[in-house]
Amino acid sequence: MKREWFLYIIETENGSFYTGITTDLERRFSEHSGKSSGSGAKFFNRSAPKKIRYQLAGLDHSMALKIEHGIKKLKRQEKMKMIECGYDIHELKLLLRL
Repeated sequence: MKREWFLYIIETENGSFYTGITTDLERRFSEHSGKSSGSGAKFFNRSAPKKIRYQLAGLDHSMALKIEHGIKKLKRQEKMKMIECGYDIHELKLLLRL
């Protein structure tokens, strides 16, 4: 049985965005926040995670990685539009040319 993957974007206290993928969104946010054992991303040493601003569920691992990679290449304004409009999988594929 394949696992469901989530893509997520977290906004930090200083307004930066962090993009990642996971199979357990709640656990991963907790790790990033330092509230549970495990390792959060070093990215959050600069500024604490504030909230999850975007999430996309129902992905397989390969597609989650491709989308994560594409989003990390976007400019901040493009990420803001994506977050504000709540792009679905089809809109993301068009935006990222996948």
